[in-house]
Order: sequence, then C-alpha cells, then structure tokens
Amino acid sequence: MKTELIVVGKTTNKHFIAAINDYLERIGHYMPFSVTVIPELRNAKSLSQQQQKDKEGEAILRLLQPSDTVVLLDERGKEPRSIELADWLQRRQQTARRLVFIIGGPYGFSQQVYSRADSMLSLSRMTFSHQMVRLIFVEQLYRACTIIKGEPYHHE
Repeated sequence: MKTELIVVGKTTNKHFIAAINDYLERIGHYMPFSVTVIPELRNAKSLSQQQQKDKEGEAILRLLQPSDTVVLLDERGKEPRSIELADWLQRRQQTARRLVFIIGGPYGFSQQVYSRADSMLSLSRMTFSHQMVRLIFVEQLYRACTIIKGEPYHHE
C-alpha cells in the first residue's frame, strides 16, 4: 500500500523541516510514503475564507484517485491513542491501494473535500499551527509503524 500526505502550503520553519524529514526517512523503512505540497494561494487576502477553502479543495481533489482511501486531519475527527492508530493503519494496509492523509489550509476543508473523505482523524482537541501538525502527524505515523512491527520506540 502506498501512503501519501497532502498538505496545503510549504513548511517554512527550518527546525520543523529537519524533524519532519527525519521522520519521513524513518517511515520510508516501513512503507512507501510521500508528501505532496499544494502551493499556497496567490492573492489569498483578496479571497474570503470560503473562497480559499473552495480553491484549496479543488487543488486537493485534483490529486485524488477514485480508489484512494482519504483521511482528513480535522479537529472533528476521531482522536485515537497511538496503539489504536497503529491497529487502524494495519487494517488499512490490508484493504487500501493508496492511503491519503490530508492537512488542509488555515480555514479547513471545503464541503467537497469533506464529502470525498472516508474518515477523519484528530491529533488533539487543542489547536496547533499547521506547521506543527505536520511534524506531530509524521511522528505519530512513525510511532504506529514501530508499534505494528513490535519495535521498542513506543512504551505503554
């Protein structure tokens, strides 16, 4: 199974970039994983929040294939424990051809993207910057991979 993370806007903080790249390399030992960055909208300040969500949503939907299993990282999603995420991921690895996680822009997702999603995950009820969410998510994905393989990274 191929796994992809789609994000809106590039990561700009050099410390986050270094840590994210470290986890991306680690995840690559367990599964094919890639990150696709949708460029930030031009002239976003002249657009309403809804217009921004709609334009970002169009860009997101263009990247998806009909057979993809799509998971939105959204504050309204399920909040699994790390072990539960690992179990969920292991089940998806057996059924999905391509598993696509998506981190939206600053205002969330358009209704069309919500309609296309198969599920939603939340990393916390707290709010994090979109830059930080990327790092937290790839760390949790790496943690899930080590749990699946029974490796000592995660402690109960």
